[in-house]
Amino acid sequence: MNMQMRELGDSGLAVSAIGFGCMGLNYHRGPAPERREMIALVRAAVERGVTFFDTAEVYGPFTNEELVGEALEPFRKGVVIATKFGHDLGPADARRSGGLDSRPERVRQAAEGSLKRLRVETIELFYQHRVDPDVPIEDVAGAVKDLIAEGKVRHFGLSEAGASTIRRAHAVQPVAAIQSEYSFWWRQPETEVLPACEELGIGFVPFSPLGRGFLTGQIDETTSFGGNDNRAGLPRFTPEARKANRPVVDLLAQIGAQKRATPAQIALAWLLAQRSWIVPIPGTTKLGRLDENIAAAAVALTPDDIRHIDAAVAQITITGDRYPQAEAARTQR
Repeated sequence: MNMQMRELGDSGLAVSAIGFGCMGLNYHRGPAPERREMIALVRAAVERGVTFFDTAEVYGPFTNEELVGEALEPFRKGVVIATKFGHDLGPADARRSGGLDSRPERVRQAAEGSLKRLRVETIELFYQHRVDPDVPIEDVAGAVKDLIAEGKVRHFGLSEAGASTIRRAHAVQPVAAIQSEYSFWWRQPETEVLPACEELGIGFVPFSPLGRGFLTGQIDETTSFGGNDNRAGLPRFTPEARKANRPVVDLLAQIGAQKRATPAQIALAWLLAQRSWIVPIPGTTKLGRLDENIAAAAVALTPDDIRHIDAAVAQITITGDRYPQAEAARTQR
């Protein structure tokens, strides 16, 4: 496939228009598939033109980075691997309250570990996973700035940060990308974060662009979630919420029928149409779904299509919060 490329804001960081969220390869999405199969899937993504892969030290912890590092080692000069720091992954009896740790010494320790697990000499994009309320964001940005000066990191990013935090960090070390949940059924970034990104020349990377699988149309109120699948504990994924939110999928299917596309492809095409510097990172463990996601880049939605879609979405009330209260409190701050 002739994959389109996009630049994340003014950073100069060019990546495929559709990235690959690697978390679900062995973490938080049910029983982990066979490792060799997931390595083969990641390599199949590269062969199809995907150059942007997202992981984090906390996924596993550590095992997702190890898998991604092994899978991409033969291609490391042609791909961009993003990873994240910021969780306290020390001994259980010594962890900081809240489970977060972005002290400068911890940032450096996280970078050294990720470099080894990813089998790279430089981390292309290094995100703070969640804003640590106990560490000034200026100190975090300064720590990453030092790593950039040493050649261990190339670009700095933030995940689920609010607009004021983004501005403060950017003043110390230019932020290349913001990663936050953004999709057809979660549009909060449109209020403050996307305008800040546009003003500052920062790229935006939506995670869960398919609503953790719900927007594909393959999940309904009868779907069960097994162990290692965090959706079982999310308010938006109770059976009642899934049933109530079905109109969102029906709308995607209706538009898809007109465009000869699947609901998932419409959801991704809608994101791509929002800004030229938005790069969604859908995840999957299946080759067929990978091909479906990649093909979304070829689905063209006109401005009239977007206006029609937005008007229709405005008539739908989404049921259920995306996170439990404690987890939600860690976002947009």
